[in-house]
Amino acid sequence: MRQTYEVIGGPDVGAASLPLLRAALKRAGLDGVYIPHDDEYQNEYLPACYERLAWATGFTGSAGSAFVFLESAIVFVDGRYTLQVKQQLAPGLFSVGDLVDPGAFGWLAKQAMAGKRIGYDPKLMSPDALDRLVEAAAKSGGQLVATETNPIDTAWQGRPTEPLHAVVPHDAKYAGETSSAKRVRLGRMLAEQRVDAAVITSPASLAWLFNIRGGDVSRTPLPLGRAFLFADGQAELFINPKKVGPELVAHLGNEVTLHPEDAVETQLATLEGKRVSVDPSMASAWFFNTLGKVGANVVRAADPVMLPRAKKNAVEVEGSRQAHRRDGAALSRFLRWFEEHGQTGEVTEIDCAMKVEEFREKTGELKDLSFNSISSAGPNAAINHYRPDTNTNRKLERGSLFLLDSGGQYLDGTTDVTRTMAIGEPSDEMKDRNTRVLKGHIALSRVRFPKGTSGSALDVMARMALWEAGLDYDHGTGHGVGSYLGVHEGPHRVAKAPNAVPLEPGMILSNEPGYYKANAWGIRIENLQVVTPASAIPGGDREMLGFETLTLAPLDRRLLAPGLLTEQETAWLDAYHARVLAEVGPLLSGDDRAWLTEACRPL
Repeated sequence: MRQTYEVIGGPDVGAASLPLLRAALKRAGLDGVYIPHDDEYQNEYLPACYERLAWATGFTGSAGSAFVFLESAIVFVDGRYTLQVKQQLAPGLFSVGDLVDPGAFGWLAKQAMAGKRIGYDPKLMSPDALDRLVEAAAKSGGQLVATETNPIDTAWQGRPTEPLHAVVPHDAKYAGETSSAKRVRLGRMLAEQRVDAAVITSPASLAWLFNIRGGDVSRTPLPLGRAFLFADGQAELFINPKKVGPELVAHLGNEVTLHPEDAVETQLATLEGKRVSVDPSMASAWFFNTLGKVGANVVRAADPVMLPRAKKNAVEVEGSRQAHRRDGAALSRFLRWFEEHGQTGEVTEIDCAMKVEEFREKTGELKDLSFNSISSAGPNAAINHYRPDTNTNRKLERGSLFLLDSGGQYLDGTTDVTRTMAIGEPSDEMKDRNTRVLKGHIALSRVRFPKGTSGSALDVMARMALWEAGLDYDHGTGHGVGSYLGVHEGPHRVAKAPNAVPLEPGMILSNEPGYYKANAWGIRIENLQVVTPASAIPGGDREMLGFETLTLAPLDRRLLAPGLLTEQETAWLDAYHARVLAEVGPLLSGDDRAWLTEACRPL
């Protein structure tokens, strides 16, 4: 469980890998290769053996892609990683492009690639992404080549082995519904759509549908595998036999047939002539190609598990509340420790990350972190997804800011919380920016909105106070969160980018506006909140929804700009702190309880 802080990635990695990869390209008769940050399961966080982009380039961010050619290489990242990528790429060997505009494919379309053979791995690309790559290659004059064996896999010396963690049942007292009931319910949905079977390729969907959990993916209790769900509620589950024990077999029962995972291709042939649903945003092009070859009638449709998984039932929501109270007590203990030790100038980022993990472990309920903690001081906090290591580890200097984004995995819920703390006396600029971020956070927590509204329609509320000062941040405002599953979960989100998925009761998502001053400091305030029905507004004629805040931890009062909060915003903050004290206070004692009482006193 313990987070490690050795240097991962960096210029030396890319400099060492590039010659090996180019030699493999020559052996394969290729002039270049496209490298997405994806694995065969389209995971966000990848098992070490699938971190192909990191091995080839040295860039370790969770979003990105690259083209490597025999004489050049370019890495594409989004706004979260513009600073990190410059630190991790070998100078002179890689150039940097924008992952969003023009994007990797937009860039390729404008290059002169006549006669160039560009390889790609069809198991790492969705059909939609492959269509865009095909179009871009055609405009460039390049020739695409589907590789049977990824050239990175042949070049990667000492590649880690595939994970083989045991797959275990997830008790219905946490899931709130049996696997059988889920499969019957979703099977009826397939029947209504005149679909015979759905091919499930997402490990998160497998975990939810079968009420199972695993340990194959970093910081996420996922089992790698595949499944077929049939309209009658029967299912076939494909998992490496080394991960299956008697308890799992008994849990799955007679309505689920177990197969080795490498039998997927053979079993796809049994779907000949059937209407088969596959999600083009989650399944690789390989599945579509293979199903077409065996004569299945492929229906492009959303993963039938995705939306039901996102809408947490009453048991899951209550579990999340319990997990957040427990997590809030651990974080409050850390914040008191920070007040005593973090102001001395001797504590480092790694010290803080280890300490907050220690307090979570002391709950006795922590199964894992939900992601590697972003423990960042001074200019490192301006790097959105910074992760401290032994090379970058900074001491917390007075007159600066410390940003901690961290979370835990518990059987009853997944947490993700960010707090920004002053080290010494903050400047007026720091107070102003932090208060504007808080105003946006409060706006998004208080809003009531008509049923059918998507998160995209709400994003502006979190940015308005920053926009008024000519400021902004280059990341989304809110992502979905799973129930003892992924800390990032779709299909809902709050972001500038359009999203047509309406917010519905039971959906959990983050509320995390921020502000980042490059090479100086960063600010982010993040709570998780769940969509709930809202009380009727007098005179209104629409069904309204709202949010219940789940995260319970105090905010740093020293970072508030006098007079910038309105009366309503001040009342919200006082009420929030009163709730933190009421719900977390009983879990603390002694100095911890006394500190929390002071931290939560009314403004």
